[in-house]
Amino acid sequence: MYDLLTITGPTACGKTSFAANVAYHLGGEILSADSRQVYRRMDIGTGKDLADYTVNGTAIPYHLIDIAEPGTKYNVYRFQHDFHIAYADIKSRGKLPILCGGTGLYVESILKNYEFDGRQSPALNSLVIGLSIDRDTRREKISRRLNQRLDEGMVDEIIGLLDSGVSAEALISYGLEYKYVTQYVLGQLTFEEMHDLLEIAIHQFAKRQMTWFRGMEERRGTPIHWLDVNIPLDERIQIVKDLLTKE
Repeated sequence: MYDLLTITGPTACGKTSFAANVAYHLGGEILSADSRQVYRRMDIGTGKDLADYTVNGTAIPYHLIDIAEPGTKYNVYRFQHDFHIAYADIKSRGKLPILCGGTGLYVESILKNYEFDGRQSPALNSLVIGLSIDRDTRREKISRRLNQRLDEGMVDEIIGLLDSGVSAEALISYGLEYKYVTQYVLGQLTFEEMHDLLEIAIHQFAKRQMTWFRGMEERRGTPIHWLDVNIPLDERIQIVKDLLTKE
């Protein structure tokens, strides 16, 4: 019997939407494994896409999003601690916990039960689903999503964070969107430089994610069942149902 369902994969592969649909059909709740979505008011740049958590008019409960203030340091130790509190709450209500996100270190800290300062929790038996997307499609989606987020007000979001007292150094330390857009707002980059450098950085990030997932499988012994994102949604959901009942 699995204790947990994990859904992971590189950025722009549709993890959140898929996890929410699985949760809708299986009575689940989602635990986010994203190192930046923990921060409040960092919505567009982190791609929270909160609308994805509503499926057929039903709000899917989610956890570990908007739990820390921008400018503070959140780390894998805090994530593991917060995860187990939320996990116990979900299990106590008879729901299926679904860990969903692309921060490989956070995902693996749960799957491999990392020990910090002797605060080790019980090991969890998880079915791990990876969403696979071909390189060209992934690159196209990343580029389209970047332009969409800029259109939605990502620059204004970061200006607002700076105006609220969050330091530029803290935002830059969060990387990717927050690094390059902050540098643009500070006048260190032109808009075109910001856009092009950020686009390259996100593509590189997706490659690093896939390298991490391969390491999880090939060197660290975590089986990942890969599902092509081009498989129709209802078929992918059925595959997950079948895998959950096989054990």
